[in-house]
Amino acid sequence: MDSFSNATCPTCNAQWFGGQLYWSTGKEGDPHDLAGLVCNTLKDYGYAKGCINPCKGSTSGVTWQHYQNELERYKDDE
Repeated sequence: MDSFSNATCPTCNAQWFGGQLYWSTGKEGDPHDLAGLVCNTLKDYGYAKGCINPCKGSTSGVTWQHYQNELERYKDDE
């Protein structure tokens, strides 16, 4: 994706405008986080065949396990 293109992933409807990922809320997103939260997870279920995220397969972003660990940490603090 170049800096002037717009694209929508046919698998998860993630949107890139000018090469920047945006969440459905309109907030700028990180494609590595998208990979960890959506793309890599969908791949495990056979849904990511049309994924256009250039960072799919990346393990450097946030994952659901990260959020689970955060919840456990806060639970332990009580």
